[in-house]
Parts: sequence; structure tokens; C-alpha cells
Amino acid sequence: MKAFLILEDGTVFPGTSIGAAHDVISEIVFNTSMTGYLEILTDPSYAGQAVVMTYPLIGNYGICYSDMESLKAWPDGYIVREISRLSSNFRKEAGIEEFLVKHDIPGIQGVDTRALTKILREKGTMNGMITTNENYNLDEVLEQIRAYKVTGVVKKVSRDQVETYQPGELGSKAGTVSKKVAMMDFGCKNNIIRCLLNRGCQVTVYPAFSKAEDILSGGYDGLMLTNGPGDPAECVEIIEELKKLYASDLPIFAICLGHQLMALANGAKTEKMKYGHRGANHPVKDLSTNRVYISSQNHGYVVVDNSLDPSVAKTSFINVNDGTVEGLHYTGKNIRTVQVHPEACAGPVDSEFLFDEFMEMMEV
Repeated sequence: MKAFLILEDGTVFPGTSIGAAHDVISEIVFNTSMTGYLEILTDPSYAGQAVVMTYPLIGNYGICYSDMESLKAWPDGYIVREISRLSSNFRKEAGIEEFLVKHDIPGIQGVDTRALTKILREKGTMNGMITTNENYNLDEVLEQIRAYKVTGVVKKVSRDQVETYQPGELGSKAGTVSKKVAMMDFGCKNNIIRCLLNRGCQVTVYPAFSKAEDILSGGYDGLMLTNGPGDPAECVEIIEELKKLYASDLPIFAICLGHQLMALANGAKTEKMKYGHRGANHPVKDLSTNRVYISSQNHGYVVVDNSLDPSVAKTSFINVNDGTVEGLHYTGKNIRTVQVHPEACAGPVDSEFLFDEFMEMMEV
């Protein structure tokens, strides 16, 4: 079946339909990872977006359900150069197109993803539509595409009740509990929980809009703020609760959206990037050691450099490519936040030591 990707600037890419056969309008973003397509598809941070994979062949090792980062797939759409017709892997349980159909994700293959990515890099992230309607009216469609906005996605992806995990669950190492950690789920990836479980933490995961008082009354040794989708400035209610949590003495470690929200709670500004950082090969520099780590990233917003009072927090990591803020260390507080994904999945584990630093923060 024929399919078309229509961008809000009027550019049209023809191709072939894959996955679910319904139309979708979404924000179009690209990811430069060569592997890890299942982890990308099940990352809640992609809610409200359609993902372009820059690597030309996707699906060659199939689907292994235990590698999923959440219980379902979250992107609105999927755009690739070619879906592998055959997949080979001793762990394979399904094919990627079967997975897309199962999770009701429409997609398109046969797209010149190199040309598409160049457009998104030069003009910036834009909205688009995937459609199988060969008789679309371009003027009418463009009006609908340009009106689309990503809103309410944190509420969409966060769990609706408190859940507790013990070491040995979620495929983690079994062991005795040494620390009790609370986690606010803004769009949590399973491996964030798993990295804490592997270090002997009992992890209690709270919905995104939980009250600070409920967390502070739980007797926890530390708090984790997770990744998530959308514009951080939209999360006004969450930011108010984080102000209360900041004022406590609870050690806090935050990743991605959590990093942005904690900065906003302390008076910083965030802004939308031209096309964001999405991939498994982003170099970041630790300013305390000048050591560079290769990181996994997925974000379209960034904390504005120097928008936070230096007496409150100092930049701890920067992106080597563009100099943007990749981490903050809060002065006089056991609070550290990073824009990178130290749990990776998919990606390098260079920065997983940040979980060990969080463990040390809880010892203090």
C-alpha cells in the first residue's frame, strides 16, 4: 500500500505503508542510533512524536519483548528507509512490522531518510503527517499539520498508581535491600529502575503528579526524577512540588526531563532546540575532570545556559558538539541532575557511574 509523509513546509516523501494502516499527524524527529530500535519504540519520551531512523536498515535482529523499556510503544509514527524482510537473532520473538501492527503504530518505509534528516537539521523539527490517502488535498492537510501541538504527554505516559520493586525484579540482580528510593515517573524507562535495583535499592515509583508531602513522609533515602516527553515548562503542577522537594534534605538524582524540571523549579529557563539530541553517540564533557563520555540522549528541550543563579547550581556537564548544558550540580545540596541517559538502553554505558554517585549521595 502506498503511503506519504507530508511535512508542514509542504515537502512530500512517497513510500510504502508499514505497521498500522491509519493516518497520523505528529512532530517529526530523528534518531541517529544504529541499533536499539525496540528500546526507542518503547521509550515514553517519544510520546507525541513520530521517529525517523537515520540508519538505513531497521529490524534485522527482530523483536525481543524482554528488551522493552515500558509495557507499550509510544511514538505516534515510525519512518525508515527500509524494514528488514528477514530478521535473525536467537532471542527473536517477533518481527518489527508485526510489533508495529500490534501496538497500532503507523509507519512508512522507502523514504529517503538522509534527505529528510537534512531538512530537519536545516529547518528544525517540524510537524508532519503519515497518510495512505493518495487523494489528499495538500492545502487542507497542511492546515491540520501546522495546527498540531504536543501537549499533556507526561500525564499520558505516567503510571496512575504507586508501585514498589525489589532487587531481583525486572531482570535485575537479586540481593538484600540497602536503600529505599522514591521515583517520580514522568515517562520512566525500565532500565532506570533496574540500575537502582542492581545496586540494592528498593524502588517505589510514584505517578508524575504526586504530592511532595507523600514522598517526604515515606522515609526514603533518596529520590529519582525520571525522563519523560514534552515541553518541561508545561508541567507547572509538578514544578511546584519539586520546589518543596528541593527545600528538603532528600538526596535527589534527576535524568533528562527530571533535570529540566528541577532547573525550572529553581528559576532557570528552558528552550526548544532546533532539532534536539536523539541518538547513542553524543559526547559530553565532565567539567570537573575534563573527561569526555559517549552518551545516549533523547531530548528536544534544554536548560538555557547561565539562566540559573550560579549560587544555586553550577554546570557539571556540557555537550561537546554544541556546548549546551548536560548536567547541573546544586550548591550545598545533595542534588545532581543530568540531561544524558546514564541507563542507556540502547547505547553506551560510559555514564552509568552516575548511579554509583547517587548511591554515595545517599550514604551522606
